[in-house]
Amino acid sequence: MAKQGNRPKESVTGDEDQDVIRSVDAFRRILRELRLHARKAELASGLSASQAFVLAMIAERPGASVNEIADATMTDRSSAAAVLDRLTERGDVVRQQSKHDRRRAEFTITASGRRAMRRAPTPPTVALVDGIRALSRPERRALADSLTALTQTMGVGNEPAGMLFDDPADSRRTTASRTASGTGRTPRPRGSRPG
Repeated sequence: MAKQGNRPKESVTGDEDQDVIRSVDAFRRILRELRLHARKAELASGLSASQAFVLAMIAERPGASVNEIADATMTDRSSAAAVLDRLTERGDVVRQQSKHDRRRAEFTITASGRRAMRRAPTPPTVALVDGIRALSRPERRALADSLTALTQTMGVGNEPAGMLFDDPADSRRTTASRTASGTGRTPRPRGSRPG
């Protein structure tokens, strides 16, 4: 977790550090735009930012497994499973056993889910990914390196990277529920592939 109570030794004022000012302003603009996307999606469709993102990925990948959805959403299995549980409860997706592998659960969007998607604007994570992909390859690499370094200096480099604007408490509740019911699984490490 980020260390609390730390303050910069000197305030950033005037022309003292334009790089810091430009960076903070850019973060503010990006976060404001993403929050507006999330708010519009929720008002239009009742979907949270994470639900809208996962639903969009399922629409592109009918019959995808939890691991495949986790890969598509660039997050971990536990976070994807938590959102899938909520979408299933809403009736926006259905969970079915694979006809080819009884150990595999597959998710498909329902008519209700498609109606919600039609009402929802672009999910904020999709807007962010599209913006990053519009950069040149050297710009993307520099951005990734700089943001990764920033997470380290802020002390959050090893924290889980859950869904954008998602409540981490939801993932914890879902994991606890699965463990209590005897169906819990150890979350798949980020970047691994299903076996």
